[in-house]
Amino acid sequence: MEGIIPLWKEKGMTSHDCVFKMRKILKTKKIGHSGTLDPDVEGVLPIAIGKATKVLEYMVNSKKTYEGEITLGYSTTTEDGSGETVLSKTVDDQLKLEDIDKAMDSFIGEIIQTPPMYSAVKVNGRRLYEYARAGETVDRPSRSVNIYNYERISNISYNSEESTASFAFKVSCSKGTYVRTLAVDTGEYLGYPSHMSKLTRTESGGYHSSDSFTLAQVKQAMDNSELEKIINPLESALTSFSAYHLNEEEWSRVKNGSLIPKNQVPENIKMPVVFYLKQKAVAIYSDHPNKLDLLKPVKVLRTEL
Repeated sequence: MEGIIPLWKEKGMTSHDCVFKMRKILKTKKIGHSGTLDPDVEGVLPIAIGKATKVLEYMVNSKKTYEGEITLGYSTTTEDGSGETVLSKTVDDQLKLEDIDKAMDSFIGEIIQTPPMYSAVKVNGRRLYEYARAGETVDRPSRSVNIYNYERISNISYNSEESTASFAFKVSCSKGTYVRTLAVDTGEYLGYPSHMSKLTRTESGGYHSSDSFTLAQVKQAMDNSELEKIINPLESALTSFSAYHLNEEEWSRVKNGSLIPKNQVPENIKMPVVFYLKQKAVAIYSDHPNKLDLLKPVKVLRTEL
């Protein structure tokens, strides 16, 4: 069994829980996921099975898209709705949509983020959330991330009882982006303490919410011997790469890890996925570190077909 199932992770489960349950459903151990989702967040979690686990690193590094909600008026210890209130400020009901849009536009591009204390980033061998739960503080390493698109997708909703205002958003971003922190920084730009009050991941690894299946649906497909209807080939995770198709003689060498002369590959192809028999990806090649006229395999996907 090999391939990728875009799983719809439901709220209340960790990504590890999903992998554990998928191993039981599919009766196989070689399974992994392409990027952690917080327990309170639902959304697309691509699951790789068998040889497809070899392409997990490329799915992890792919663009992610989320839809959620930002609430202005108070911030929390966790930067989302599960934490304790840190700061609060009554929201003026005269907020302008153009000011919100301007604030969001300012974050598009490469930005520097500092991960929240309630996150899984390790500092000195301990995860930040372990320090936070112990009431300890520690210097957090900042990192560069990319925001490809960030937009408001609803009008402002005011809550007169809580003196807050909320609006829905959509963001497409690189690996490692903390959407919670983005929500907090957006509120700060507008002059208000804020937090991320809702979040759903709608795209990951090239798979969308419309492509995804719940654990119950995966189990039903397995029980009915219809897994082929929901499992995607590992090649579906490599569509962003250029393709180079081998002839029979080239395949006989490549399957043994042979180098490929650069002049055999079109100049516009920089890091090709090498195919044989049209649809079967067998390896990913890249520049040789020492021999400038050659490409070397950086990931062997199949040695037999």
